[in-house]
Amino acid sequence: MKKRIKNISVLSLLMIFTLFSCTDDLNITPNDDDTLLGEDLFENEGAYRQVIAGVYANLALTGTDGAGTSNIEGIDAGTSQFGRVLLYMQTLSADQMIWSYENDPGTREIQRNIWTAQNPLILGMFSRTHLTIALANNFLRETTDEKLNSRGVSDAVRADIVEYRAEARLLRALSYYYMMDLFGKANFGTETDPLNSVLPVAETPQLFEFIESELLDIEADLVPAGENEYGRADRGVAHMILAKIYLNAEVYIQTDRYSDCLNYCQQLLSSGYSLADDYRHNFLADNNTNSALNEIIFPIVSDGFTTQNFGPTTVMINGSVGSIEVNGTEVGVSEGGWGGALRVRREFAELWQGGDFIDDDRNTIISDNRPIGIVDISDRDSGYIIQKYANVTSTGANGIDQTFVDTDFPLFRLADVHLMYAEAHLRGGGGSTPTAVELINDLRIRANNPNLISSDELTLDFILDERSRELHWEAHRRQDLIRYGLFTGGNYNWAWKGNGSNGIAIPSHLKLYPIPSLSLSSNPNLTQNSGY
Repeated sequence: MKKRIKNISVLSLLMIFTLFSCTDDLNITPNDDDTLLGEDLFENEGAYRQVIAGVYANLALTGTDGAGTSNIEGIDAGTSQFGRVLLYMQTLSADQMIWSYENDPGTREIQRNIWTAQNPLILGMFSRTHLTIALANNFLRETTDEKLNSRGVSDAVRADIVEYRAEARLLRALSYYYMMDLFGKANFGTETDPLNSVLPVAETPQLFEFIESELLDIEADLVPAGENEYGRADRGVAHMILAKIYLNAEVYIQTDRYSDCLNYCQQLLSSGYSLADDYRHNFLADNNTNSALNEIIFPIVSDGFTTQNFGPTTVMINGSVGSIEVNGTEVGVSEGGWGGALRVRREFAELWQGGDFIDDDRNTIISDNRPIGIVDISDRDSGYIIQKYANVTSTGANGIDQTFVDTDFPLFRLADVHLMYAEAHLRGGGGSTPTAVELINDLRIRANNPNLISSDELTLDFILDERSRELHWEAHRRQDLIRYGLFTGGNYNWAWKGNGSNGIAIPSHLKLYPIPSLSLSSNPNLTQNSGY
């Protein structure tokens, strides 16, 4: 695989847009013409690359003037960074993670499954994701053949714009994927809708159809898998999103699409990606250049100097420094980190118990002098901690900053494809049992775990547990538990589920988040999800 290391300036470009509306999701009005939405900007041929970079940057940054700023009025930077709120909604809401400081806006309700439509983290996710859609739409609106002809754009730049347009459509499809998964609906706009129009609302079936058709339609215009500049999307990212929606199709549209999931897993497995030499390489400060470069299919980039943000890796590395251990220097941040902000729930810790996982590289749990259970969430000395992510390179050098980390967040990586293939196979999607077993054992071998499995041990329950061991704290767990029918109801209760210390059943409507109240008020076509 020949991945181009130089990126599209996602790391170096500060976003050049400023918005003043947070509640008019997709109805974005610029403050002036020097923005990603300003038509005059596109008169400069060099701007097209900058503008598509700005669409990418919305996944990592929240504003133009440092980590604490937000380009969406009324939304705090700490509650609207895309990767961070995605992590909260997919991981903090489930059975792997606990946030100690429950006075932080929205966190108590998310981790206890008692959220409402007023939750600021839910609003942050809804608004930030719609902003990516709005920015992608405007890029597409300003790069039609008619617009390019009127500006006399050169053939050389037009060739690049073909790729940029495909990437804009992919980022829009990615955003609609998360809206479908988390909310079951979205304000639905494309480049054909004028700015500031009142938009229709798409429900899950329409979103599923749109995501699928868009990704299939742009396939030929995307750079082949693994061959784009680092940080840019390519054909492999499109195939990954397709595999994801097909794996979860029974949840989304009540239709079995496991054979399609397995088909795209096979394509990804033959696209030149390879597992990192060391599991930990995926979560270190140089995961953009070490052996993880060939495993990470799509990252949310982070840089301690040029793109400082309170994103998922900054939060997890600083937050997982223990209150007892004060082990920040081991993971490349200040000695005390954030004083024990993050710990793991009992049920996750128990997945590592027994002799099979003593030397497993994925087991970074620190348990000495700590009880496994968390009876009082504010007691930061209870519960185990983990040390999965680090602001340290594979050669032992620290990241450039001791708070804002250099570690990119692996939104999609090849290990997930191994696990999806095995699950899709077990659910009747085709493939072969020997291949599925080999793919799982590849992960164990890479983790230096000598306990390889046989075909008799390959079950759906095993896959669910192995997904947690391999992909924990990577924003997948809620989705996995829903697919297995274990997120809501009482078949599986974890610590603090439903606001009970030992966990209690929660109602089925919590499989979707509520539409934020402010978003409802901005679009008369939006309706609240059932149960809220």
